[in-house]
Amino acid sequence: MIDELAHAGPEHLDPAFVAGYDRKQGFPDPAEDLDAFAAHGLDGGSAVVDLGAGAGQFALAAARRFGHVTAVDVSPAMLAVLRERAAAAGLANLDCVRAGFLSYQHHGHNADGVYTRNALHQLPDFFKALALDRIARMLRPGGVLRLRDLIYDFRPADTGEIFRGWFDGAAADPADGYTAADYAEHIRTEFSTFRWLLEPMLAEAGFEVVAVDFERRLYGAYTCVKESGTKWGRLRGERHGVQWPAEAGVQR
Repeated sequence: MIDELAHAGPEHLDPAFVAGYDRKQGFPDPAEDLDAFAAHGLDGGSAVVDLGAGAGQFALAAARRFGHVTAVDVSPAMLAVLRERAAAAGLANLDCVRAGFLSYQHHGHNADGVYTRNALHQLPDFFKALALDRIARMLRPGGVLRLRDLIYDFRPADTGEIFRGWFDGAAADPADGYTAADYAEHIRTEFSTFRWLLEPMLAEAGFEVVAVDFERRLYGAYTCVKESGTKWGRLRGERHGVQWPAEAGVQR
C-alpha cells in the first residue's frame, strides 16, 4: 500500500495550517450532508464513519445528530484539534482514529453511513477504487456513502476554459481561502479525477448513485447507497457480460 500521510501533504502536519483549516475551507456547513443521511433513514441510533475528518467540521455536527461517529484521519495534528473540540462539546459518542482510507479497520457492526469530504482525491485512481471497495465492505446493505470532492465534470478538451474560470475566482489571500497557486499545486500534485472515471469505480464497488450535484463542473456531491449482495452481484455480472440463468433465483 501507499503512505497516505505523505499523499495528504506536509501542511496537514503543521499545527499553524491546521489552526486555520476551517477558515481556509470556508467553514463548510454540514447541514445538507446530515440531511442527506437522514433522508435515507439514519437517526439517533445510527453509526457513521467520517473518513478524512480533518478538524471535525462534519464529525462534530454528526455526533450531535447520530448515535455514534468514528472520525478517521491520517494527521495527528488534525486529530488533536478534533479531540479537543469533541471533549469541549462533551461528545462522548465521537471516537477518533488515526488511519486512512486504506488502513482504517472497522470493528463491530457494519456502519450505517460513511462520509468523506475533500480527501479521496489524495489517492491515485487505482487506490481510489480500493478505498471505495473498502468503504462498501464496512457499510451494511442499504448503507449510505456521502462523498464530496473536487471532481472534474468536463471533457479533457474543456480543461483550459474550466480552469481559467476556476483560477479567476480564487482567493487573493491564502488565509481567506484557496488561491490560484493552491489550485495549480493541487492539479500538479494531487489526484482529482474525472467524473466519468469515478462513477464506474462507485458502481464496481457496489454503490448505486441516487443523487449527484456539481458546482462549477469542479465540485461533486454524491449520495450513494450500497446495493444488497444479490442485486450488486447481478448488476456486476451484467456489466461484465455474465448471463444469469433463471434457475439461479436472481430476479431481473
